[in-house]
Amino acid sequence: MLENLIEKDQQLLIYLNNLGTNFLDPIFMYITHQINWWPFFIILIFLLLKKISLKQFGLLVLVLTVFFVFTDQTTNLVKYSVARLRPVNDPLIEPFLRILRKANSPSFFSGHASNSSGSILIIFLIMKRYYKYAWLIFFFPLIFAYTRIYLALHYPLDILCGYIFGIASGFLFYYIFKYFNNKYKLTDKQQQNAFE
Repeated sequence: MLENLIEKDQQLLIYLNNLGTNFLDPIFMYITHQINWWPFFIILIFLLLKKISLKQFGLLVLVLTVFFVFTDQTTNLVKYSVARLRPVNDPLIEPFLRILRKANSPSFFSGHASNSSGSILIIFLIMKRYYKYAWLIFFFPLIFAYTRIYLALHYPLDILCGYIFGIASGFLFYYIFKYFNNKYKLTDKQQQNAFE
């Protein structure tokens, strides 16, 4: 059964990767780098600071920092334990791929998917109280993680498992944020504790 799942995963990766075009290649190469999303992050910071206090924002930054350390270390532990080759390094499927970029670390599971989905979930759970369309921020982890498939740096299953781990971790760290927010009775800019 596992072999069949891996085979389907490889076939889906080959199909999705080969949907790429010369026109889209530089776009996906650009947006696969987190640093290039800085306008999006600045907008998020602006929207958050319009509604929550500086103390709450500081707590959020601290929680997200610990979250990233946790997910990065856990992802690396799993990656080097499982040691699944990235598609671009797998001699069995490499001939069938459009390869634009190489990476040497193992593939399973995706740190990009876990970090982006979990961190955005934490921010969403805070923002949803203040913004009707806060759910739109989930386009970031969807697009961001898909670039890894487009570039054949991860299999779809790597991304899916990264999402699952990221979302589970995101809920955990949101409740940590909520716990300390309530413990220290932090209030938003309307002097309300919206996280009780």
